[in-house]
Amino acid sequence: MDLSPPIAEGPISKSKILNQKSKISASPTIAAISTPFGEGAIAILRLSGPDSIPIATRIFHSRTPVPDLPLRTQTFGRILDGNRVLDEVLLSVHRAPASYTGEDIVEIQCHGGILVTRRILDLLLTTGASLAEPGEFTRRAFLNGKMDLTQAEAVMDLIRAQTDLALSAATEQLEGRLGRHILSLRESLLSLLAHIEAHIDFPDEDIDPATGAALLARLDSIRESLSRLLRTAAQGQILREGLRTVIFGTPNAGKSSLLNRLLGYERAIVSPHPGTTRDTLEEVVNLRGIPVRLIDTAGLRPSADSVENAGIQRTHQVLSRAALTLQVADASIPPIPATDLPAPTARTLLVLNKCDLGVHPAWRETPSAIRISCKTGDGFDALTQAIFDAAMRGSVSPDDFLIAINARHQACLQSAASYLEAARHCLDQSLSPEFTALELRAALNAIGDVAGRLDSEELLGEIFSAFCIGK
Repeated sequence: MDLSPPIAEGPISKSKILNQKSKISASPTIAAISTPFGEGAIAILRLSGPDSIPIATRIFHSRTPVPDLPLRTQTFGRILDGNRVLDEVLLSVHRAPASYTGEDIVEIQCHGGILVTRRILDLLLTTGASLAEPGEFTRRAFLNGKMDLTQAEAVMDLIRAQTDLALSAATEQLEGRLGRHILSLRESLLSLLAHIEAHIDFPDEDIDPATGAALLARLDSIRESLSRLLRTAAQGQILREGLRTVIFGTPNAGKSSLLNRLLGYERAIVSPHPGTTRDTLEEVVNLRGIPVRLIDTAGLRPSADSVENAGIQRTHQVLSRAALTLQVADASIPPIPATDLPAPTARTLLVLNKCDLGVHPAWRETPSAIRISCKTGDGFDALTQAIFDAAMRGSVSPDDFLIAINARHQACLQSAASYLEAARHCLDQSLSPEFTALELRAALNAIGDVAGRLDSEELLGEIFSAFCIGK
C-alpha cells in the first residue's frame, strides 16, 4: 500500500520554483543606499544581481581588480567618475549563492555625506544598475530560497522593534522558529492526508471505527497546535504596533501628568486650568519589555468652546479603537461622571490620582481602583503591573511572546482552521474519504501560504512594499 503523501499544490511545487528562478536570473542588477538619509560617519550602498561585479569594476579602482578581490573582505580604493575621484571607500564582494540575496552582491562603504552618497548612487545607476524597490533585496533573498516568508517579514519586525521583547521575538522568527512550527504542522497534515488518500486508493477497505477514531485524534491534535499559534495573534499585534492605551477622564484629573510620569519626561502641557489639552497626544513607552502606545486625550465635559469640543470628539474616536483604557479621576473629590461616554470596547483600569491629597470617602466602594499620585510617584509600580498584565492577556511569561504571528499569518491559519473543522465533520459523519481529503488539501495550502507560496506576486508585492529601500 502506497502511503506517500500526494504532491501538494503551492509551496513545494518544482515547476513554480523553476519559474521564479528564471524570473530572478532575468532580473536587472539593483542598487540602493542602505543607510538612513542624512549625514553620518559612513554610508553603505549595495549592488545585487548578475552585473554587480562588472559594474563595480568600472567605477572602483584599487591595486587588485574587483573580480580578483578576496570574498567578504573589505578593500580600500577610490570611486572614479571618469577621471574625477568621488570618494575613497571600502568595498567588499559576496558571490552567489553565499550572500544575503543569493546573488552576487557588492557593498560599498563611503563617507556619510548626503551629496557624496547620492553621487555614487547616481554613478551606479548610469553604469548599468537599476534603482531597487522597497524590500527588493530581501524579496530576492526569499525567492532564491535564502529564507522563507516568515523570516523575510521578521527582517522588518527586527528593524521596527521598539523593546527588547519585540527584538527577541523578531530574532526568533528570523532564525526560523515560526517557520519550524509551520513546517511541523504541514508534515503532520501531510501524513494524515496520506492515510486518507490510501483509503481512497483502496475503496473496498472502508475506514473502520478504530481507524476513524485514530484519524480523528490526529486531526484534533493538529487543530490544537493550530489554535495555539492563533492565540499568539494578539501578542504579535502588541509587539509590532504597541498596546493602544487611551488615557481619559474629566478635566484636571491628571491625565497629562500621568502621561508625563509614564514617559519619564514632560511631553504634555500640565495646567490647573480645565481644557488645556485640546487634541490627542500619542507616544510609545517601553513598559517591562512591552511597547505601550499611550494616548492622552481632552477632558470629557460639556463645553461651548468649538475647539475643545473638537478635541472631545477625538477622545470618543480613539476610545472606540483602544485595546486598554485608563480612566483617570481625582481621588480627593467625589466622583464626577464623564459625560456621553461610548460603550466600552476594551478593558478599563480605574486610576485614582492625587491620592497624596487624601482619598474622598466616596471612593471607598472601588477597591479595584489603582491609587496613585503623579506628584510623588506613589502607586506607579501597581499601575505598571496592571498595564503589563493587561498586555500579557493571560500569558505565563514574556517568553510566550517569542512566537507571535502577524495579521497575514492569522488570516492564513484561520482559513486552515475552517478547513480542518470541515474535515473533522466529514470524518465524524463517516462521509466519503474524498470529502475529507478535499478539505485537508485546502488546509495544507492555507498553512503553506504562511511560509509563502511562490505563485503569489500580489502578496509578495504587498509585503515587501512596506520595507525600506536598500533592505
